Amino acid sequence: MSLVDKLQWRYATKKMDATKTVPPEKLEQILEAIRLSASSSGLQPYEVLVISNKAIREKIRAIASGQSQITDCSYLLVFAAWDTYTAQRINDAFDMTEEIRNFKSETGTAYRQNLLKNYPARDPEVNFTHAAKQAYIGLGTALIAAAYEQVDSTPMEGFDPAALDDILNLKERGLRSVVIMPIGYRKADEDWLVNLKKVRRPKDQFVIRIE
Repeated sequence: MSLVDKLQWRYATKKMDATKTVPPEKLEQILEAIRLSASSSGLQPYEVLVISNKAIREKIRAIASGQSQITDCSYLLVFAAWDTYTAQRINDAFDMTEEIRNFKSETGTAYRQNLLKNYPARDPEVNFTHAAKQAYIGLGTALIAAAYEQVDSTPMEGFDPAALDDILNLKERGLRSVVIMPIGYRKADEDWLVNLKKVRRPKDQFVIRIE
């Protein structure tokens, strides 16, 4: 199947088969795709937690409207954004870039200084919102990567973020939960959505061409 065919195949899976497990190599491909996602200034201001522990997933299900995918999936991915931008976080990102590329540039140094001047001074909530938007880019990549691997997934916002942060001790890590994504395999005979046609606006109502 082409990538578009696989995106036609994917849907927000409502019932997952707890007896089936996503192979580790497919999980790693999905995680690597997320790691390679675009992010503003290349800062990657979020982290991905991979939850396989069943007891922890039961706790998460309880603060997520009892959604069964959380406990029936193979792995629960939690996208958690930085709570704010700090000088250390910005410097760490630029230091890594210079180390990997093995050179410094005036342009890079100027760009670093611009971020150091502006980002840490902003309200932490503004910074978290900006970081959370980058996490959503990673989520989009994850959904596509899962479809490519023919692994089912469901993006979820229906949970109590503060409660999830407590369960996963995210505050101590300087993180706040943004969105979660169970991955696994559909249980087709119990999923009301599986055989319904995908509904998207027609391309001529969705794409604006300026020529």
